[in-house]
Amino acid sequence: MKTYSAKAKDIQRQWHVIDASGKTLGKVATQAATLLIGKHKPMYTPHLDTGDYVIVLNAEKIKVTGKKLDDKKYHRYTGYPSGLRTETLREMLAKHPTRVLEHAVKGMLPHNSLGKAMYKKLKVYAGDSHPHQAQTAATKTTKGGGES
Repeated sequence: MKTYSAKAKDIQRQWHVIDASGKTLGKVATQAATLLIGKHKPMYTPHLDTGDYVIVLNAEKIKVTGKKLDDKKYHRYTGYPSGLRTETLREMLAKHPTRVLEHAVKGMLPHNSLGKAMYKKLKVYAGDSHPHQAQTAATKTTKGGGES
């Protein structure tokens, strides 16, 4: 029996909606990354993007354990001398709640051009509505990670 290798024309993508309200950041990010990579499919092939589209709702209601709200730091560089800017998770959730989840998922994807293509299929929204109603007509709604 030969090993099956998926072809680009064989890939069928679905849309998945994950509700992140009250769920742990890492568990939701892990579930989203698995769906984006396509590891949940029997036709998974490492060198092809076999993953699905993922919509994450209620990113502002995500929770973290321990003292991560104040201890976890996000660094970015402006490009100017002494331009390193640091924000805590609490500040980041207040200003840009979607970026927290995007950053977590991006770190779980491959760090190459394939990962960039997978990352483009991630849609994160702070509230509980999204503009992809037409695409998600035949969608699979999944509970986020953690306790239900």
